[in-house]
Amino acid sequence: MDISGLVDGYYSYNANRPSDAANGQVNDLYNFNDKTDQFNLSELRLTLNHDPDPVGAHVDLFYGRTNTLINGSSNNQGDYIEQAFLSLKPPKAKGFEMDFGKFVTSAGAEVIESKDNWNYSRSILFAWAIPYYHFGLRTSMPVSKTDTIGVQVMNGWNNVTTNNGGVTIGLTNALVKPKYTWNTNYYTGPSNASTQKGYRNLIDTTLLLTPNAKFNAYLNYDYGQNRNHFDTGEGIDTSLNHWQGVAVAAHGQVTGTSALTGRFEFFHDNNGFSTGTAQELKEFTGTYEYKWAEGLLTRAEYRRDWSDQPYFHKGDTNMVDAQTTVTVGFVAFFGPKR
Repeated sequence: MDISGLVDGYYSYNANRPSDAANGQVNDLYNFNDKTDQFNLSELRLTLNHDPDPVGAHVDLFYGRTNTLINGSSNNQGDYIEQAFLSLKPPKAKGFEMDFGKFVTSAGAEVIESKDNWNYSRSILFAWAIPYYHFGLRTSMPVSKTDTIGVQVMNGWNNVTTNNGGVTIGLTNALVKPKYTWNTNYYTGPSNASTQKGYRNLIDTTLLLTPNAKFNAYLNYDYGQNRNHFDTGEGIDTSLNHWQGVAVAAHGQVTGTSALTGRFEFFHDNNGFSTGTAQELKEFTGTYEYKWAEGLLTRAEYRRDWSDQPYFHKGDTNMVDAQTTVTVGFVAFFGPKR
């Protein structure tokens, strides 16, 4: 087994100074680095991996705010497992691979590990538009030298077990060219409790531009909808909730050790299904990265979120329509593929 890991900690300042009584003293809309006006551990991770030859296995164990926000805080053993799956890659199957177990979603322009993103904080789309993980079966198959397709059959969004008796189907496509990569994902399946009526659908697509080694950019679009089906006491609610958003980011390598990234987003939560409030959100993030050595980096970040509704906590009781934060993150990582 290849062994790797990381330690990710940060300090965040919020100009609104939300109190513990207000919202738990967190940056609204954030995940993983959400605790504000204090030092905090975002993630401690240990990864065990064996590439399929033809059988492989992968396990990610993690601890900190990341595992609390992804899996909950019930103190069950499973709370500390981000991924755990077996892999099969038959030698004569022309690149076909199959995984079974718990694995992170294929959707989104970002990932859970901060070191593999351009910005330190995750986007609104990553936190509110798409799932974190699934449990089930996923496959991938190259259909040309540049195109790979996949089919996934899972228990739904962000759950290991489900009580509705249905499955979620995922269809994936990755087109990789020398100057760009285009990923498209579609998920559909029943996601309401105790019934197979009412489907949740997600279309996710990301265009990554890689014109040269010093400048990269991406465009990420998400559209999701969820059809209700529950008894209100006066009838069955079958209303349709939907949300959509777009994110644009650009990353420039200034020197061999430093880089700059800018990100802008627009997110429309039409019915409040994702964030709890029907609103239009915008967000801008500027990030400076400095690599001290191989496996050690620091990111300093300014972020501004604003809404057309008074969504953000300020002090003990006030609600305002904007939030400004400054965060410094420290990430150390090791392993054969760092």
